[in-house]
Amino acid sequence: MLAVDNINVFYGAIHALKGVSLDVKEGEIVTLIGANGAGKSTILKTLSGLLKPTSGSIQFLGDTIHGRPAQQIVKRGLCHCPEGRRVFANMSVEENLELGAYLRKDKEVKSDLEKVYVKFPRLKERQKQLSGTLSGGEQQMLAMGRALMARPKLLLLDEPSMGLAPLLVKEIFSIIKEINESGTTVLLVEQNANMALSIAHRAYVIETGKIVLAGDAKELADSDEIKKAYLGG
Repeated sequence: MLAVDNINVFYGAIHALKGVSLDVKEGEIVTLIGANGAGKSTILKTLSGLLKPTSGSIQFLGDTIHGRPAQQIVKRGLCHCPEGRRVFANMSVEENLELGAYLRKDKEVKSDLEKVYVKFPRLKERQKQLSGTLSGGEQQMLAMGRALMARPKLLLLDEPSMGLAPLLVKEIFSIIKEINESGTTVLLVEQNANMALSIAHRAYVIETGKIVLAGDAKELADSDEIKKAYLGG
């Protein structure tokens, strides 16, 4: 589904991604784990067209997407749920969700809106409420629901548990599993490596802009090296 081959990305003179290669197969949850500043969010921004690689290639569903405008990539079925939620604070919950479908011309937007409300009942309760007044967990649900309104084939999730209470973290990860089981492939960036590895099929470990380990998520979770570096073991 997604094939990233040897991409390099710079922020000015800073070499942020150094020959990164990875792949995501249809139906998987793949997670990227690593320390703050390792390059995880940069990878997602590059995949979604917010950053352009200086070299390397990105193929999605057989098409070359690196260098394309972000809206074309969304239209192709790759959607980015960014770090920090980035909801439109002065717009209602429902208006935020409707914006997720801004590229769609089909007649099923309303029915998909109802599906989002079924998945996130709290958003249904707060549909007319200004998004800036929601709690952090509710804003995360809104950001995920907004991305789902674009009908993604591949959903990029950047730090969905950041700043949330432990009970809400469990709820968010349960929803991510449900989204995957209903047919959406997921590429997950997450500081909570324990939770990420518990739901993922495969994982990549990134350090200072380079992929240093890759493999089955359960095997990596049992690795002494990973436990010591990322899991507090």
